[in-house]
Amino acid sequence: MFDLLLTMVERLGIIVMIAFILTRFKFFREMIYHDQLNRKQNVTAIIFFGFFGIIGTYSGLSLSTETLQFNRLPSDLSTDEAIANSRVIGVVLGGLLGGYKVGVGAGLIAGLHRITLGGFTGISCGLATILAGVIAGFFHKTNKHVKLRSAFLIGALAETLQMVVILLISRPFEQAVALVEMIGIPMIFANGVGSALFLLIIKSVFNEEEKAGAMQAQKTLRIADQTLAYLRNGLTTDSAGAVCHIIHNEIKSSAVAITNTTEILAHVGLGYDHHRAESPIQTKITIDVIKQDKIVVANQRSIHCRDESCPLGAAVIAPLKLRNKPIGTLKFYFRSEKEITNVVMELITGLSSMISNQLEISEADKAYQLAKETEIRALQAQISPHFLFNTLNTIVSLVRIDPAKARKLLVSLSHFLRQNLTVTTHTKIMLEQELRHVKAYLAIEEARFVDRLTIIYDIDDGAIHQCIPPLTLQPLVENAMKHGFKDKEENCLLNITIRKKKNITYISVKDNGKGMSKELANQLSQTPIQSEKGSGLAIYNVNRRLTMMFGEAAALKIASEPDKGTDISFSIPYEVEEKTNEINHKDINC
Repeated sequence: MFDLLLTMVERLGIIVMIAFILTRFKFFREMIYHDQLNRKQNVTAIIFFGFFGIIGTYSGLSLSTETLQFNRLPSDLSTDEAIANSRVIGVVLGGLLGGYKVGVGAGLIAGLHRITLGGFTGISCGLATILAGVIAGFFHKTNKHVKLRSAFLIGALAETLQMVVILLISRPFEQAVALVEMIGIPMIFANGVGSALFLLIIKSVFNEEEKAGAMQAQKTLRIADQTLAYLRNGLTTDSAGAVCHIIHNEIKSSAVAITNTTEILAHVGLGYDHHRAESPIQTKITIDVIKQDKIVVANQRSIHCRDESCPLGAAVIAPLKLRNKPIGTLKFYFRSEKEITNVVMELITGLSSMISNQLEISEADKAYQLAKETEIRALQAQISPHFLFNTLNTIVSLVRIDPAKARKLLVSLSHFLRQNLTVTTHTKIMLEQELRHVKAYLAIEEARFVDRLTIIYDIDDGAIHQCIPPLTLQPLVENAMKHGFKDKEENCLLNITIRKKKNITYISVKDNGKGMSKELANQLSQTPIQSEKGSGLAIYNVNRRLTMMFGEAAALKIASEPDKGTDISFSIPYEVEEKTNEINHKDINC
């Protein structure tokens, strides 16, 4: 019995080989990771596990119950012979992994084959094999992986059932008893161990692959996180150099290089002394990769380096693409082709796609920024001096009665118009400059209002160096003058507040004019309003530019009540722009 047990355990080496081969098949991977198999996959699994059972039969030993001698090749059995084998392993695993259909199908194939071999246990062993498939299918669990302990117990149970069936069906009964006494315990143990061992091999292979894949994904994500900041600027010599250093530190290749379509942008690692940045591409195979748009493995002959002592013996060259057109290459150098494994190839393919995607994002971001700047300039250009003609009429009337005041208004108007024309070339200006623009506008309005207007400036000198979108304050002030003070004959009060509060700059334009309803105030900055009194486009544009530049937190806040005035305020992050030597009231742009 002990000799038989050792022999059966030795034969489990065949199980190990089959298990490893099985991990290469796609249908088997589907069985491991998915509960539902299609018809083709079910048929393939049934045939495979059925033949697995047949192999288990032929790998067993034939036993004569009269002589108690074992033969190596079990075929054409006599009436007194039986087989000590590992047939149920394939059937049990088929049922555990694939369910009833696979278990019963594999059991029928292996069981019918066993019946054809004959022997006094032929029918009983064949029926027991089919029952093993049924039992294994019963223990198949949806959405759960099979445990090693379960495989061992069910494999042992199936073999125990076979011993019981032999005792119930096989005749003569004395031979059946003698057979079970001799092979029962070794086969129960060996088949239980074989089922668990088979599953262990499969799990080990898959776990190693998953571990390698996880490490590869982790490495790729780490590289992506580190390179994103550099590739936002596009593919330049500086960004390529930074990316090559990051990749070279993460992936232990001999060297990493990036090229555009004509020259080497960066080369980090061995060979840097003659593979220099900003030099023309040296190898024809790199040009071929750009033209053919496919990854290529190059040996030393293909690399054809002009330096005979170059330590780089092999390379993987992958195209970098932008809008599906090659714009350069990502090159990994190795000492020999032996270092280029499938895992390395997959990693390089993934990195080239990742960098290409990051370059796509960079282009999209540039396009977005350009569109945003264009929109800002368009919004700024929409703001025109509505009071131009009224101002000119006022100046004309003052020319005769108060020439000095007329000249002063002309200077203020000139400054106002110049500011309106020049700010369209800037996205931000100094708050100090914007305030001068407002004062020029209000100087004109004071001349028109003639002692009806009082202006209070509450200005924090430490806040006026803040950067702000141009034409932000003036439309708010103009809105107060045009709508807030309309039909107000006296006591027009305007407060302009600019204060630094911790890490923000607070700006407010408050009037004591006619005000508006809360509903209108809430709607005013969200969308232009069509009405006889105006569209509110100026307020809408100001709010749009503030939120586009500083985010939603910088949106306008409008507090107003009918006949009690309006307070329009906003807060932006405090960012001080250092002033240059041009400090004597000259235009200072951020």
